[in-house]
Amino acid sequence: MPELPEVEALKDFLTDHLVGREVVRVLPVAISVLKTYDPPLSAFEGREVTAVHRHGKFLELEADGLHFVTHLARAGWLHWKDRLPDGPPRPGKGPLAMRVALETGEGFDLTEAGTQKRLAVYVVRDPAEIPGVARLGPDPLADDFDEARFAALLEGERRQLKGALRDQSLIAGVGNAYSDEILHAAKMSPFKLASALTPEETRRLYAALRATLTEAVERSRGVAAGRLKAEKKSGLRVHGRAGELCPVCGDTIREVSFSDSSLQYCPTCQTGGKPLADRRMSRLLK
Repeated sequence: MPELPEVEALKDFLTDHLVGREVVRVLPVAISVLKTYDPPLSAFEGREVTAVHRHGKFLELEADGLHFVTHLARAGWLHWKDRLPDGPPRPGKGPLAMRVALETGEGFDLTEAGTQKRLAVYVVRDPAEIPGVARLGPDPLADDFDEARFAALLEGERRQLKGALRDQSLIAGVGNAYSDEILHAAKMSPFKLASALTPEETRRLYAALRATLTEAVERSRGVAAGRLKAEKKSGLRVHGRAGELCPVCGDTIREVSFSDSSLQYCPTCQTGGKPLADRRMSRLLK
């Protein structure tokens, strides 16, 4: 799933390639991707893109008072084309969900792999009309997101750190991968309660949050849209690396599986050397 650093990089890429250019066609291929109908999708055609914004994991194109907003969800992606194919795309069983064409012949495709179709596109007069945008918490890379604000968010928060970091209404933009990376950098268990943090631990977690995301954004800056997925994976230390050696201590990275996701962590760095209970795997072994 694209998270804050990748969407930030897409924002920068599209700013360079879209701002000042006219959108001539917006062609839906999978109708289910479109979540709004007033104004119609066609209202975005014939308008000049004036800015590109990011709201957490949402990407927004602004054009003459209208806003084209997309959430790439778990398996969606944006593919830039220096020259779009001639003729309209054909509906079918492929991954193509929507095509946006410029007057220059350039444009981009929105695609989604897999069977769970969660990619979403909205055309609205105000991004705040979108429930997912309206409920977003503060951006963790904003200038005013300081340690005191972070501590106030966690105060009284009785969820585990992994879940709290992924809650978009608490902090915008962090997903499954970067929550693993942040907790590894902070040397904290994903199952530790947020409300149980000491002031020193809160300070350490805040520093890890800012540093992990800032470094990921810097790695992604200037990378072409088509290479961002590979860039993300290459920079991850623990997420998606179960069975490999921790680059910090050399212990074996472990995994805890859930019904629709998993987390990875280093026992030596994060849990005092003790493996976390993987209830799903324990049930399978009985």
